[in-house]
Amino acid sequence: MKQEHFDIKKYVAAFILTSAIFLTAFYLSEFFGEKKAEHLKEIEKKISLDILSSEIQYDLLKEASCENLGNNILSQEINELAQKISQAEKEQGNSDEQIVYLKNYYALLQTKDYLLSKRIAEKCGKKSVFIIYFYGTEAECSKCKEEEYILDYLRTTYPDLRVYAFDYNSKLSAVGTILSLYRAKEELPILIINGASQSGFQTREEIISKLPSSLKTKAELEEEARAATTTEVSTSSSKKENIYKAGVGAITTFIKTDN
Repeated sequence: MKQEHFDIKKYVAAFILTSAIFLTAFYLSEFFGEKKAEHLKEIEKKISLDILSSEIQYDLLKEASCENLGNNILSQEINELAQKISQAEKEQGNSDEQIVYLKNYYALLQTKDYLLSKRIAEKCGKKSVFIIYFYGTEAECSKCKEEEYILDYLRTTYPDLRVYAFDYNSKLSAVGTILSLYRAKEELPILIINGASQSGFQTREEIISKLPSSLKTKAELEEEARAATTTEVSTSSSKKENIYKAGVGAITTFIKTDN
């Protein structure tokens, strides 16, 4: 009888302990779930604000003169926006309605940037080079991730290279129109390099071989800038020296004449 009474106490204690653990785990799950949801909403707000900011910048750039436009118009903002969407996609999943909406809006923003950049390149004689990249899921394209790393490297190496990435499965008509215009084949990844469509994985060397020889690396552009600065300083010093010599000559002539 005592043994039976002891067993009941043991079971009751085990039940209370298990219930406490379950309730604690449930509470923590709810707490961190709410925190994560708040964090994701904050990311979404920032992305929406960045998109609105970019839209306004496009309107301003349309009115700008060529002298006020650099080669990397909005490229930094576009890249940062892509990173934020990628982060939100990892945390929230790519099937989330809000993520799909943001990705579609971003795709339209990229299309707008591409058209504007081409127009400015033609109008102002800019040397920008364009690559449009179509990617798919891991199941569809096992080499897409590797291709993205290569494109990120090239984007960093060549400041005048603009890379636009689109989801091949996007239902946006604008994305479908780009694929139709360049007659891209279905083999992923797809690269459209300055208007020429390439299907299947491309190595870094293969992509570089298709870029214009006039496209300069970041190191080459920095060297050119340093050389230009040195030439400018040298020219300025030479002018000052000539002015000084002329001034000395004039004073000498004046003194001789006076004597």
